[in-house]
Amino acid sequence: MRSAIHHTFGNPAEVLVAGDGPVPQPKPGHVRIKTLLAPIHNHDLLTVSGQYGYKPELPAIGGSEAVGIIDALGEGVEGFAIGQRVAAASGHGTWAEYFTAPARMVIPMPDGIADEAAAQLIAMPLSALMLLEFLQVEPGQWILQNSANGAVGKALAMLAAARGVHIVNLVRRDSGVDELAALGIANTVSTAQADWKQQVRAIIGSASVHAAIDSIGGKPSGELLSLVGDGGTLVSFGALSGEAMQLSPGDLIFRQITVKGFWGSKVSQAMSVEDKRRLVGELLQRTLAGQLQLPVDGIYDLADVAQAAAASLQPARKGKVLLRV
Repeated sequence: MRSAIHHTFGNPAEVLVAGDGPVPQPKPGHVRIKTLLAPIHNHDLLTVSGQYGYKPELPAIGGSEAVGIIDALGEGVEGFAIGQRVAAASGHGTWAEYFTAPARMVIPMPDGIADEAAAQLIAMPLSALMLLEFLQVEPGQWILQNSANGAVGKALAMLAAARGVHIVNLVRRDSGVDELAALGIANTVSTAQADWKQQVRAIIGSASVHAAIDSIGGKPSGELLSLVGDGGTLVSFGALSGEAMQLSPGDLIFRQITVKGFWGSKVSQAMSVEDKRRLVGELLQRTLAGQLQLPVDGIYDLADVAQAAAASLQPARKGKVLLRV
């Protein structure tokens, strides 16, 4: 089968190549899926570069999520049928014609959800929903996030609004405001504007910010912290700047703000099966109702994986980059 592999860790646009290998056989409790579309996530690229919390054995096939058609069932699998369209996430090796996944991690896809949305429906949107629950935020409360035009940021903004949670979305370039507005996302502020903090406070009014999500690190972490209300929470979700968080001890001490880290993989492992099903069910419902949109920036053939990776690394993308297999 065709696949996108890397023999070394490094720049994904340089080390990813088209490869060939045997079709995997499903183990007991697993299914084999013939891939239709697979997204390129930031954590996939970090894995290829060797900078993520998980390091595969080399050579490795990239990818962790996809939509496809079940074409083989492992021993003991029930509730699925060959020919059924499904999505799977939190796996490995999805940038290939076939991959296997535990049946418990496979989600049947309704006909009303297109392949382009189904391919990216689980990993990032589910992280956004888990974040909302991690924050213990209630309808009517305010939260704040930076890097709001990323995949998780967009999903978080839409899902928060659908749940009745107020959210202010920070972007680092002025064009990002219009980009989010085109998706129906309001309360977006560009930090390229000198008065962006005043704009945030004008949106929130006399309310207090219950929590903030930082995906950048460095100085922006401290800027978010300064806007969180007394007794609130700052969550570290990522570090796009590559810099350590710069936080004011005074804000932490005198305003009793809590700083937490969030890694979706760890939170997911600790979550009950019932809660996961509930959240996935909500994702399906929100997508079918048009409350969750998952834009696509481009679709590339699997053979062009290096070009696709380079496109995914561009900062001004308008959606997810997908691989067609």
